[in-house]
Amino acid sequence: MRYQFKFRPYQRRFGRTLTTNHGNWDIREGIILRLTDETLRVGWGEIAPISWFGSETLEQALDFCRQLPEEITDDTIFSIPDELPACQFGFESAWEMGTEGDEENNFITFNSCTDAINRVSTLNSSLLPYSGLLPAGEAALNQWETLWQQGYRTFKWKIGVDAIAHELEIFELLIHTLPASTKLRLDANGGLTYEEANLWLWTCDNLKVNGELPLEIEFIEQPLPVEQFQGMLELSMNYETAIALDESVATLGQLATCYQQGWRGIFVVKPGIVGSPSRLRKFCHQHKIDTVFSSVFETAIARLAALQLAAELSRNSRAIGFGIDHFFEKEETWLQSLCKDL
Repeated sequence: MRYQFKFRPYQRRFGRTLTTNHGNWDIREGIILRLTDETLRVGWGEIAPISWFGSETLEQALDFCRQLPEEITDDTIFSIPDELPACQFGFESAWEMGTEGDEENNFITFNSCTDAINRVSTLNSSLLPYSGLLPAGEAALNQWETLWQQGYRTFKWKIGVDAIAHELEIFELLIHTLPASTKLRLDANGGLTYEEANLWLWTCDNLKVNGELPLEIEFIEQPLPVEQFQGMLELSMNYETAIALDESVATLGQLATCYQQGWRGIFVVKPGIVGSPSRLRKFCHQHKIDTVFSSVFETAIARLAALQLAAELSRNSRAIGFGIDHFFEKEETWLQSLCKDL
């Protein structure tokens, strides 16, 4: 099959700065792409790289798009190199959207951007529960209630951003402020030392053993840097509190490597940067891994494809990490305009 290919970069400012151990993030940049086949069916895709997380850079993705001809084939889509995982996801998910089609209405206009937004809203109520992302630091103490009122019962809080003594003080306040039925995830983004990771895990275990923990600490996410895999493997065996890998399994290659090296804990999968959706499906079905699917702060176009993967591949009913809408202004108008111009 041959496809007419068009693309356009975008910039989208966060409503509030996102602070992690990797630094501050103010603007989300990516690429919207469109594939039109010979029967005029249209598939929309999105390339949303996060280079500091393990994907290609935005410039590398743009260079790849710029060097492609206006007409591409299936071979083009399925031969994108592994060094461009966000491109793999964007093109392949656009291909899937364009080929799934509706028997009575195969022609999809630019309003499919609107459709993506609407379908995401529909999926929100029918999929797994969402995890709401809290801001780092003391701001979490004021933010959780708004998200609770919106229906969130699982929260993720960024740690490894401030001095550990201060974060432990906030943590103590937070766990006694959140309702008892809450699940809390602590995300270090690889920002802890081995000693700090031990302290966090010991603290969580100790609170649980002593019956002082009114809620569930579901896991600590990526406590150590990627290169300290063995340290995380050791920690996972020494404590009751679970550890989830995130940056360590950003791409399919990394995910497979960690599995081969013995990781049987939780894998946080970010579809937008992991790589090929078809290869991800094959890996998850083959190895039956414990997954938490998570956002890369994409638009509704990539989120629709990511949520469909989450619905298909999640095994343990864990909340998915797509509770990030409150970090952006509403996207309908600008996204529709961008798609219409393609």
